[in-house]
Amino acid sequence: MAGGSFTTGAVSKERAEQYKGRVTPYVIIACIVAATGGSLFGYDIGISGGVTSMDDFLKEFFPEVYRQKLHAHENNYCKYDNQGLAAFTSSLYIAGLIASLMASPVTRKYGRRASIIGGGISFLIGSALNASAINLTMLILGRVMLGVGIGFGNQAIPLYLSEMAPTHLRGGLNMLFQVATTLGIFTANMVNYGTQNIKPWGWRLSLGLAAVPALLMTVGGIFLPDTPNSLIERGLMDKGRKLLEKIRGTKEVDAEFQDMVDASQLANSIKHPFRNILERRYRPELVMAIFMPTFQILTGINSILFYAPVLFQSMGFGGDASLISSALTGGVLAGSTFISIATVDKLGRRVLLLSGGVQMITCQVLVAIILGVKFGADQELTKGFSILVVVVICLFVVAFGWSWGPLGWTVPSEIFPLEIRSAGQGITVAVNLLFTFIIAQAFLALLCAFKFGIFLFFAGWITVMTIFVYLFLPETKGIPIEEMSFMWRRHWFWKRICLN
Repeated sequence: MAGGSFTTGAVSKERAEQYKGRVTPYVIIACIVAATGGSLFGYDIGISGGVTSMDDFLKEFFPEVYRQKLHAHENNYCKYDNQGLAAFTSSLYIAGLIASLMASPVTRKYGRRASIIGGGISFLIGSALNASAINLTMLILGRVMLGVGIGFGNQAIPLYLSEMAPTHLRGGLNMLFQVATTLGIFTANMVNYGTQNIKPWGWRLSLGLAAVPALLMTVGGIFLPDTPNSLIERGLMDKGRKLLEKIRGTKEVDAEFQDMVDASQLANSIKHPFRNILERRYRPELVMAIFMPTFQILTGINSILFYAPVLFQSMGFGGDASLISSALTGGVLAGSTFISIATVDKLGRRVLLLSGGVQMITCQVLVAIILGVKFGADQELTKGFSILVVVVICLFVVAFGWSWGPLGWTVPSEIFPLEIRSAGQGITVAVNLLFTFIIAQAFLALLCAFKFGIFLFFAGWITVMTIFVYLFLPETKGIPIEEMSFMWRRHWFWKRICLN
């Protein structure tokens, strides 16, 4: 029958207008503490590119790359093309991919808080191994432990933020994760700039300082409460209601509490959420869990952030100038995220994604034209064109910072019904890290093969994802997290799949 696929849904009717409460200091503090875990992800993205451009690090672990670097003018686009060096960057992400799938049942059974703490501990171990590495094996093992930490943290933190936040501010509070990520990137760039002249162990300090956000995440996780949704799902009804009353600042939480109870009843009847998410009724959520993180990486942002110092050195910037330029892009990214926080719950997700897409396409094409016309395989950009490239890349980063950067995490974390929420977020993180791994491993080779065309490659993908958002992503602004299923029933395309 029509709508039959929703008769077993978590929530039987829409009660959004009955939700009560306000934003309490308790929620703000809990979300800020939880979001610091994003700084781990950001710090690692930023630190990798800077460390891999440091001569002392290259001489220690990648002498062949160091020798290639000395012949800077033989081929600007190919001098850093080394699969071992790419493996140093990308090994973390394949480990994170596997860990994120392992984290899903942990997050569901023991709560979001347990995964946050576990991720922090793993990251502490990884940063210690990296800072003290005496051979490549030890270095890669440390990266793997960092990957486990990121897998658990990225799986749990966006869920935690979406579940703690009141509906009308869910987008903004969820983006605290992206704010922390961008601040982590910026901090890493500044650390790299400061440690590059500390000979010969500056790179050890850069890698070891990852322990600071890891410690904040671990200690913060110990003192955080779990979410009401998670407590109710695990049968702790009274505790869940009391926490809900506390974070909403009112005793009048009957409607929201009932939505959580309804959702938890179905969630507890499902023993294999990864199997259930493949059912037809969850097809929209599954598609978004796969495509949103895929598209986020295919913007090309991680290539710029991972390899910004390498990329700028390839374009003829000196060592100091390249790190300054990458620090600038990191700062711009951190600042632009606040634009999204200020507007996402007013303008909505679609407006930001579409406008950001158009600006990113324009910037990628401009960079490709400049490099194609003014930058050959064995020459340097003039000072004027070098500055222009940095400006255009910063404009690209600004657009990413208000659109696909935060919303690539926010949208998936808020659309899953409780019964498949941990599995859905696990898939989101796994897909994100899979494509992060692929791009990290392949970017230097792609840069060598495509040259300036690498920017047109990413521009093509941004065009595809912008069209995808326009056609297939409904607006999630203002919809309670436990009532998202009704949104798909009203969408011009997804209702054909969900109602049949």
